[in-house]
Amino acid sequence: MHILHVVGARPNFMKVSPVMAALSRRRGVAQTLVHTGQHYDADMSDIFFRQLQMPVPDVNLEVGSGTHAVQTGSIMARLEPVITERKPDLVLVYGDVNSTVAAALVCSKLLVPIGHVEAGLRSFDRTMPEEINRKLTDQVCDFLFTPSADGDENLLREGIPTERIHRVGNVMIDTLVRLLPTASAAAIRQKLGLATDGGSRQGSDAQGEGESSESESARGFGLVTLHRPSNVDDPAMLPEIMRALEDIAEGIPLLFPVHPRTQGSIQAMGLQGPGSGLRLLEPLGYVEFLSLERSARLVITDSGGIQEESTYLGVPCLTVRENTERPVTVTVGTNTLVGRDMDKLRREARAILEGHPKRGQLPPLWDGKAAERTADVIAEKLAGN
Repeated sequence: MHILHVVGARPNFMKVSPVMAALSRRRGVAQTLVHTGQHYDADMSDIFFRQLQMPVPDVNLEVGSGTHAVQTGSIMARLEPVITERKPDLVLVYGDVNSTVAAALVCSKLLVPIGHVEAGLRSFDRTMPEEINRKLTDQVCDFLFTPSADGDENLLREGIPTERIHRVGNVMIDTLVRLLPTASAAAIRQKLGLATDGGSRQGSDAQGEGESSESESARGFGLVTLHRPSNVDDPAMLPEIMRALEDIAEGIPLLFPVHPRTQGSIQAMGLQGPGSGLRLLEPLGYVEFLSLERSARLVITDSGGIQEESTYLGVPCLTVRENTERPVTVTVGTNTLVGRDMDKLRREARAILEGHPKRGQLPPLWDGKAAERTADVIAEKLAGN
């Protein structure tokens, strides 16, 4: 049995890592890892692959950046001969990046079975390129591995046959669970001059309901990530966000590992002044970021994955988006959508700092075993065929 995995960006790495590990424990399974190079930074990619204990990709398509059409087309053109030559029994794609939909389209036309890990997520906002990628990918896939019940419901509503849908849980949480002990020992907090007691105790033993310690309440920090074009490319929106962050930073220091796209916008608009409690940092590796995230009093983000991680860790999360494709993080977890309302962001942050955070629980099957369930389905179905 030959499984070929296609990844294109760092969020994919956290998802593919546990699936490859689970499949490696099955007899008679050969695996190929294809990195499209959609997002590629040599230093950061090397850090992620090393920390996640992933094998070096067998193939790197090196497509680089470009418009959505150029990037998707380049991936399709370069991936097709790889699929034709290697003849996999199943291709697995992950998440919602351009590499995902490009690989799904190539395989569907070559009649190669496709599985989508993290299927069924919907924001219902078709202005987001990721939403188009998700919907198109799910329509052509043979195996749809969903992280939560809303994913099943979305797929059924769109006419996907029940037998294609497999709720396995959230594979990204598998990676978080595995690396949480390493993150606890990471030196990043000491390097940044922060408290090293771990702050909020979150995780599987607390069932996502961590309590802030007294020391962290007294001298904690918040964590910020922003990268979506609607936030960081908008000359009207980004200054409003930065002003709100600076206001919040008067009550608690905010650490902001800055995405290169965001850094360019901040510099171009001259938005970071001296003396602010908002501390801009270089991008971090996964373990270093996780170490900060588990200790934070609150997280402010527009990232989908961080909404999930903060729910597992029990850390209050304020999401600077009007919608989310991960509604379970709002209905069950610790996530609150603040949209583009910066006054709401200020109010919600103030409530957290005054001791009134949102309390959440772990969604079902977010237990660190989603990849094993995924591998079980694949082994059973392919063996049956």
